[in-house]
Amino acid sequence: MKQEQHTLQQVVHFEGIGLHTGTNAKATCLPMPPNSGIQFQRTDLPNRPLVEALVTNVSATERGTVLRKGEAQVWSVEHLLAALVGLQIDNLCIQLDGPEVPNLDGSAQRFTELLLEAQVCPQGIPRKFFHLKEPFMYRDPETDSCFELYPSDNYSLQCTLAYDRWPLQHQYAALDRLDRFQEEIAAARTFVYLDEAIALYNKRLIQGGDPTKALIFSEKEPDAACLSTIAQATGKEIPPTIITPATHAMPTNEPARHKILDLMGDLALLGRPLQARIFAHKPGHGPNTRLAAALRKQLVTQEAKGAPHCNLHATPIFDVKQISNMLPHRYPFQLVDKIVQIDDTSITGVKNVTINEPFFQGHFPGNPIMPGVLQVEALAQTGGILFLHTLPDPEAYLTYFLSIDACKFRRMVVPGDTLLLHGQLLSDIRLRTTEKQTSGIAKIKGRVFVGEALACEAVLLAQIVKQHEPS
Repeated sequence: MKQEQHTLQQVVHFEGIGLHTGTNAKATCLPMPPNSGIQFQRTDLPNRPLVEALVTNVSATERGTVLRKGEAQVWSVEHLLAALVGLQIDNLCIQLDGPEVPNLDGSAQRFTELLLEAQVCPQGIPRKFFHLKEPFMYRDPETDSCFELYPSDNYSLQCTLAYDRWPLQHQYAALDRLDRFQEEIAAARTFVYLDEAIALYNKRLIQGGDPTKALIFSEKEPDAACLSTIAQATGKEIPPTIITPATHAMPTNEPARHKILDLMGDLALLGRPLQARIFAHKPGHGPNTRLAAALRKQLVTQEAKGAPHCNLHATPIFDVKQISNMLPHRYPFQLVDKIVQIDDTSITGVKNVTINEPFFQGHFPGNPIMPGVLQVEALAQTGGILFLHTLPDPEAYLTYFLSIDACKFRRMVVPGDTLLLHGQLLSDIRLRTTEKQTSGIAKIKGRVFVGEALACEAVLLAQIVKQHEPS
C-alpha cells in the first residue's frame, strides 16, 4: 500500500443521472491538502454544506449508501468511494449540484478512468492507517452476514455469496492487492432481479435506473406482459439481455466482484485507509456499514489504549542527526533515537535503552531501572519535535515545561527495552510574536510503551520560546 497521502493533480468534472433519485447532477472533484479526507459538498444548497465520508453520517442503506449531515444528503456514494480506495486517494472534495452521485456505468470503471486522467499525485505526508492488531469478527444481527478481519500490512478482500435465489447461491471473488483493483474489480456492474424492479420503483428507488448499466436476473423467462408492466411504470424498456437459467449468460462471478466493490466503498467510511485481510460472507450495504461502525469503534479504542503501530525497521522520518539539528539536547540528555511517525497532531519516536546509559550507574547498582523522570523527559523531547517540525527554523526555539499532569508509571523500564514514545496534540499550537518575544503554548498527551505494555503516561504543557530574545 502507498505510504504517502495522495490527491489529484487536476480537477475532474463529470455529470449524469442519479440511480435512485433520477436527478441530473454535475460533479466536480477538487484536490485537497493533506489530512483533509474525503468529503462531499452540496453546492446547490444554502451555505454549500459539507458531508464528510464517515460512517457516522450514514442515513440509509437500501440498494445503496446514503450520507446525511443536517439537511444535506448525498446518495449512492459507494462506487466513487471504491474507486478512491482502489487508487489510494486520501484527500478530495466532491462537489455536487444535486442530491446523488451520478451513475456513470453501474460500476466504478468510469470513475477510475476519470481519476487516472486527472493524475493521482503524492503529497509528501505519511498516510495515517487504521491497523488491525488482532482478529475482528462481526456477524450482522439483521442479515446474518459474517465478516472476519485479520491483521495485515496490506489490504485484501475475499467475498462469498450464498443467497437463496439463483444464480447467487455459490459465488466467490477475491482482490489480493489494491493495484489490481482496476483490472479485476472496477468494471463489475450492479445487479437486480427483474421481479424486484416494480417494487423498488414504487418505493421511490431506481428512479434513474438504466437497464443497460446493470445485470438483470430472472429465475424464469419473462413474458411480454411482465416487460410491458415494467416499461409502463418506469418509462424504460428492458433490453433482451436478461440472464435466466435457460440462457446461462451470466459473466463469471461478476456479482461477487461487485459486492467487493461495494464493500470497499462502504469501508472507506472508516475515514482512514485500513490495513487488514477481510473475509466477507453475504455482504450488503446494511451489514457493510454496520461492520464499519463497529470496526471504527474498535480501532479508535485500540488506538486510545494500545501502542502505536509502526515499522521499527523502516527508514525513519527523522534520524538522530536530524533530531540533533532540531533539538538542543546532547549526551547524556538526548533521549530520542529516531522518529518513525509524524503528522499535524501526533508523533511516535523510539528510544533504545541499553545498559550503557549513564544513569544506570546510580539507578540502581545491581538493579538497573530507567528513572521515571527521564521517561517523561523523552516524551517531552518527542513532543518538542512535533511542535517544531513545521517551523522553518526549529533550531532557533527552545521548549520549556510548564506543567506535568496525570502522570503515572505502570511498568519498570530496564536495559534491553525499546521505548515507543507517542504524543497526541490536545490543542492547536499558536505562536505569538510581541516586541519582546516569539512564543507559544503546546499541550500533548504522552504515552511510553514497551511492546504493547504501557510504561508511562502524562499530559505535558510546554512553552515554545525563540532563543536569543530578551524575556
